[in-house]
Amino acid sequence: MTTGQSSKIKSMCVVGAGQMGIGIGLVAARVAKLKVQFVDSSPAQLEKGLQFLDKLLVKDMSKGKCTEDERSEVKSRISSVSSISEMSNADFVVEAVSENVELKRKIFAELSEKLPLDTILATNTSSISITKIASAAKKPSNVIGMHFMNPVPVMKLVEIIPGLQTSKATLATTLDLAQRMGKVTTMSQDVPGFIANRLLMPYINEA
Repeated sequence: MTTGQSSKIKSMCVVGAGQMGIGIGLVAARVAKLKVQFVDSSPAQLEKGLQFLDKLLVKDMSKGKCTEDERSEVKSRISSVSSISEMSNADFVVEAVSENVELKRKIFAELSEKLPLDTILATNTSSISITKIASAAKKPSNVIGMHFMNPVPVMKLVEIIPGLQTSKATLATTLDLAQRMGKVTTMSQDVPGFIANRLLMPYINEA
């Protein structure tokens, strides 16, 4: 898929409004200028997450990195709902819930039922098999790993992990979107730990 084709990504849904999900959505709305919808089953978490997002924008305003107009523009691109059944169609979805394989598979099955088949479904997992998650989706070729580093607005690296059935078009679109979000990408095979965790774990074990 060419950059021209992949630039057709105009909207993103982020499933999970924790710190990681909010960071992903903020960068997508602010840097890539996408319309972003957050989905979280907890209204309290949605409210907390959106307050955190605004806090980050206000902090950047105080540092001269963002104007009031820019803050308003970013917030105008953002919406939220409390269930997948309520979400709008999106060109690209990033799942950013806790590291629970059955929860992720349930979410991908629900996303496959709700969204058009050509929607790309990415998981932000740091260690779970992309292929295993993808097997819950109707179209595994459109599923990919997109592992952001925390805090997302600051950390430049994004690890891209294709599953066994991930198509070349899905991979190309995801790489291009990461670049549009101002990120540097690295590719990993779908094996336990991926790159970032395999680099970190020896140091953690020695500590």
